[in-house]
Amino acid sequence: MSILSVFDKHTSGPRVERIRHESKVRTAQVSQVERLTPGMLRVTFTGDELSDFISLAADDHVKLSVPTRMGMIARRDYTPRRYDAQANSLVIDFAVHDAGPATQWALNARPGDRLQIGGPKGSMVVAPDVRRWLLIGDETALPAIGRRIEEAVSGTEITSIVAVSGSSEHQTFETAATLAAHWAHRPLSAADDPGALLATAESIDLAPETFVWLAAEAHVARAIRSWLIEEKGHPKGWIKAGGYWVTGKANAHERLITSHAP
Repeated sequence: MSILSVFDKHTSGPRVERIRHESKVRTAQVSQVERLTPGMLRVTFTGDELSDFISLAADDHVKLSVPTRMGMIARRDYTPRRYDAQANSLVIDFAVHDAGPATQWALNARPGDRLQIGGPKGSMVVAPDVRRWLLIGDETALPAIGRRIEEAVSGTEITSIVAVSGSSEHQTFETAATLAAHWAHRPLSAADDPGALLATAESIDLAPETFVWLAAEAHVARAIRSWLIEEKGHPKGWIKAGGYWVTGKANAHERLITSHAP
């Protein structure tokens, strides 16, 4: 593990450490499959090879190697939702509204199934003295948002705004932080429209030194970031934004749209 770079809040925003991890692929076994909501499936993996798993940030990504119907292997990025070092267990949540190979694998997964999991290759760790957070995203960002909320310490204030298809997709979180959770409803067919998230965000009081983390469809992420900077006057160094997916493209991720990007 090595630190790549450090950013200081007195110059560009809060202190951020980019930490590189040893590149490693592990084989794990499914121990439990749980339907959280109609559109979200939770799979728990266990195995001795997870004993040295490292994930230091809520928005880390692992790469799952899943078999396809054509007998090939597809690799897809997912967020480590929760890791228990004592139990050697790793939880990954799957949004099941699409028909990609990882979604199909998760829908068919049963205890005993095995899967290769690569990474994370690195973590971007925001300074623990950041006490105010605004988390914005859609279904694909919900695992990272949920993890951030649950790992927050007492004295942290978090506001979350998540776009989902309806109240049946709401999730609850156990956290020591003070949480104000908002849900923006829109059909999945409008997942590339920033309107619902922006309408909800308009009512939020954005205090100074609030770290804004947002992830959604690339067009949506770009639109919200522009609104934060141009309309709200929020400093670029206090925003991390990324396109977790791109309309019409399979397995597409856009580079983080953030001043912390090297």
